[in-house]
Amino acid sequence: MSDSTPATKSRKPIFLTLLGIATCAGMLSMPVIAGPPNGEAMPDMMRFLGRFHPVILHLPIGILTLALLMEFGSLFTRNAASTRGIMFFAAATSVIAVIAGFLLFQSDLEADVTDRSIRHLWGGIAFSCVTILAYIVKSWTDAGASAAWFYRFLLICSAGVMGFASHDGASMVHGADYLSKYAPPALKPLLGGKVEEPKDPAAVADPLVYESIVAPMMEEKCWKCHNVEKIKGKFRMDSYELLLKGGADGAGFVAGDASKSNIVIRCELPIDDDERMPPDEKPGLTEEQLTVIKWWINAGASNTVKLSEANAPAEVAAIIAKQAPVVKTTAAAETPAVAPAANDKQRDDLKAAVTTVQKTFPGAVQFESQASTGLTFTAVSMRGKFNDDDTAKLGPVIPSLVSADFSASLITDKSLVLLSSASGLRTLRLSETPITDAGLDTIAKMASLESLNIYGTQITDAGLQKLSALPQLKRLYVWRSKVTPAGVEELKKKLPQCVIEMGI
Repeated sequence: MSDSTPATKSRKPIFLTLLGIATCAGMLSMPVIAGPPNGEAMPDMMRFLGRFHPVILHLPIGILTLALLMEFGSLFTRNAASTRGIMFFAAATSVIAVIAGFLLFQSDLEADVTDRSIRHLWGGIAFSCVTILAYIVKSWTDAGASAAWFYRFLLICSAGVMGFASHDGASMVHGADYLSKYAPPALKPLLGGKVEEPKDPAAVADPLVYESIVAPMMEEKCWKCHNVEKIKGKFRMDSYELLLKGGADGAGFVAGDASKSNIVIRCELPIDDDERMPPDEKPGLTEEQLTVIKWWINAGASNTVKLSEANAPAEVAAIIAKQAPVVKTTAAAETPAVAPAANDKQRDDLKAAVTTVQKTFPGAVQFESQASTGLTFTAVSMRGKFNDDDTAKLGPVIPSLVSADFSASLITDKSLVLLSSASGLRTLRLSETPITDAGLDTIAKMASLESLNIYGTQITDAGLQKLSALPQLKRLYVWRSKVTPAGVEELKKKLPQCVIEMGI
């Protein structure tokens, strides 16, 4: 199978032809004889040899590319060198790459058989077979046969099959959009990508939390191994429904409890733990991304809630604003498009009150806009340290509050009575506080209330029905409370315009 010389030019490569055809037949029969992959039945040595496939496969690709360039150059040169020797090495290394790839396909315990992986296997075999045939035809051509045109045709076909198989291989490793992601719009459809349609400005300004914030984080770090083409652990993450469905180890997340959610648990394992995701020290979700995802899960993991309705704490809002600066943060999203004009004297009086309160709670009280007398308050930085006595210290600013966040604080029903003078209050967050059904008697009198969060409280169905007196209520969050689906359905009959999020 050495290169031809003038002295041996007339020798017919019959043995070489038979050997090449037998090699092709052997490769084509391997998947049929072996059957479906069974990694547990394969010796470690076979698994070890299969891991060399990603290294070896580049050899026939490079060698075949050299043969193509030489053949193209021969069209412009009379005494061009023969590419027979080069094609021998292209054919030989392609066979080795196919065998290594077949061992990897059959023996890798982590491999998940998909249509693309099967197509990649057969594509690699087809590439090797066409390359072998091209080498055989080249050998007959150098021996005197008039088949140069057929050799070049097979060479081009081999390159085409190589491109097809290589694209499948790259997609399996790097994701289906690896080649198309940054391609020009005109080329994206040809490469299997999608041309994104212009987004609705309203959706950009106030996006869905899952679709625009959480999913892109997972797409960046998780989808490469958990998609329709590569399903590690029988777990796909490229859609909300499949993420919830989970894989071999159960559901991907537990709505309302990030500490019991697989996607969080696996990411926070030590880097040397075999169960850690992603494995092998590959870059995973950052601490900031995990913070956002844990907040989203703890808040109920809804795929329909908008950012302005999600009650993101200051820490999470800051991360979101940094990673997706185009979208509004919660505070910005809640600001009216046109703020009501404020009486200068009212604002001046309020400024004095705000300054007084800020001495006790720095940065906790702000005007909702430069042209409004409405105030916003958040106790998120104080959390478990903020109690009823602290609420009393807000007295001078309470009547002007339009938004108040007491999440994870120690306030009780007593604080709700103090808030009763906030006649313009639109947003109230009481998640994970000790409030009870009795406190909802006060809330039921807040006629301007549009959004209420009682996630993680002791509120029951009896207390929930008191909220039917709120004509403006549009969003209600009741995850991990004592509210039942039956209670929610009963309230929906009375407040059909209200979206009630249960996290299920």
